[in-house]
Amino acid sequence: MEKKNRSRVFIVDDHPVVRDGLKNLIEQEEDLMVCGEAADAATALKTIPQTSPDVALVDLSLEHSSGLELVKDIRNQYPELPVIVLSMHDELVYGERAVRSGARGYLMKGESSQRVVSAIRSVLQGEVFLSERLIAQIASRLSHAKTTRPPIERLSDRELEVFQMLGQGTSTTAIAGKLNLSIKTVQMYVARAKEKFGVTSARELMREAVRWDEAQVR
Repeated sequence: MEKKNRSRVFIVDDHPVVRDGLKNLIEQEEDLMVCGEAADAATALKTIPQTSPDVALVDLSLEHSSGLELVKDIRNQYPELPVIVLSMHDELVYGERAVRSGARGYLMKGESSQRVVSAIRSVLQGEVFLSERLIAQIASRLSHAKTTRPPIERLSDRELEVFQMLGQGTSTTAIAGKLNLSIKTVQMYVARAKEKFGVTSARELMREAVRWDEAQVR
């Protein structure tokens, strides 16, 4: 198939090695090609209209920006462009959030090459590409009242990002720098997280965050 007839894929990931690996994988397919790439949200939003992609692959962990916020921005600015999230984060924690943000698919890094290609083709055909366990979780969530959900699931996307960084030992000042937010804004997210976890001190919240972060790597 001539390159001009291939579906165009845009890659957003802040690791050059990952971008190169995805590019090599996609370029091997006769019906797909990589039309552009970016390491951060700002570059992605600027480059997307210049490259006219048919689908975007977006990592959640981006330097100085949030992948979830980027998915929302793409949905708002380029509503016809479908997004597939490709992330190291557990789909049962971030998958539903990604879908609510506008993603049409969710894949964890480490998936087989064929599954990545299948996800791209499925989304290009207008389908949603999610694992069976993520679909089951979303269906189960719809049948439960919001108040019955555990605290971690009641956190907003930004609150979860801050909570995760706290669990990794990151100070509020450093979190503000990494997320390009003011310290007051980060403190507001911390306060909301404390309320949802039912704790009254930053130390108690930190303990919850560390416990949750350690559970993610098991």
